[in-house]
Amino acid sequence: MLKQRIITALWLAPLALMGFFALQGAAFTAFIGLIVALAGWEWARLAGYDTQAQRVAYAAFVAVTLLLLNATDALLVPLLYLAGLWWLTAIAMVISFPNSIAFWGGNLGKRVIGLIIIIPAGLGLLVLKNLPQGNLLILSVMLLVWGADIGAYFFGRAFGKRKMVPRVSPGKSWAGLLGGLFTSLCIAAALAVYLHVPSAQMPWLLVAAAVVVLFSVVGDLTESMFKRQMGIKDSSQLLPGHGGVLDRIDSLTAAVPVFALLLLVTGWTLP
Repeated sequence: MLKQRIITALWLAPLALMGFFALQGAAFTAFIGLIVALAGWEWARLAGYDTQAQRVAYAAFVAVTLLLLNATDALLVPLLYLAGLWWLTAIAMVISFPNSIAFWGGNLGKRVIGLIIIIPAGLGLLVLKNLPQGNLLILSVMLLVWGADIGAYFFGRAFGKRKMVPRVSPGKSWAGLLGGLFTSLCIAAALAVYLHVPSAQMPWLLVAAAVVVLFSVVGDLTESMFKRQMGIKDSSQLLPGHGGVLDRIDSLTAAVPVFALLLLVTGWTLP
C-alpha cells in the first residue's frame, strides 16, 4: 500500500500542480471540468447509480452544467450562496447521522446533493483563478486545508481522546480539530506577513481563515457520512493507494466555495 501511495503521489502531485497553476483560460476551465466529471462519476456510485453508463451520464451532466453556469456570470454569486447554505445544512446532517438519512430524499436526493457539492466547488476554483493573483489565492486555500489536515493528524494522534462524530468518522477528534485549526491559522498569519497585509486587517483575515478551515472539516465529514451510509471506504480506486478524486478533494469542496464567496462579498484582494 505504501509503495502504491508513493508511486501515485509521484505522478499525481506534478500533474495537479501543473493543472492548477500553469494552465490558464480555456485550458484551466477544461482541467476543472475534468476534475468535476471524475468527482461526479464517483458520486454517482454514492447516489445509487448501478451501471457504468448511468455513472458516466451523471459525470457528463455535472461537467456540462459547470461549463454552462460558468458562462453565466449573474449566477455565480447566488450559486456560491447556495453552496454556503448547503454546508450549513450539512453540519446538522453530520451531527445527527444516521437519523439524518431519513431527510436525504433517497437516491434522488443524493443526486441533487452531489450537484450542490461538486459544481459550486468547481465554480469557486474558476472564480478564484479569474481574480487578481488567482494562483496565489488558490494556493492559499489549499495551504489552509492541507495545514488543517496535517495539524489534525498530529494533534489527534497525540491528544485525540474525545471523538467528534464517531458514527461518521471514528478517527476524528476534538483535539485534531483544534490542532488543525491552530496550524492553519499559523499558516494564514505567515502568509499575511509575507504579503504585507495591513495589521488592521489581520484579525479579520484570521477569522475568515478559521471559517474556511471549519467548513473544510464539514466537507470531509460529509463525504465520510455518505460513504459510511453506503458501507464503502473510498469513493473509488482511481488513485491507487489514495482512493478516489473525491477522497482527495472532499475538504476543498466546502472550503473553496466558502473562500470564494468571502472574497466576493467583502471585496478583499491581496496587497
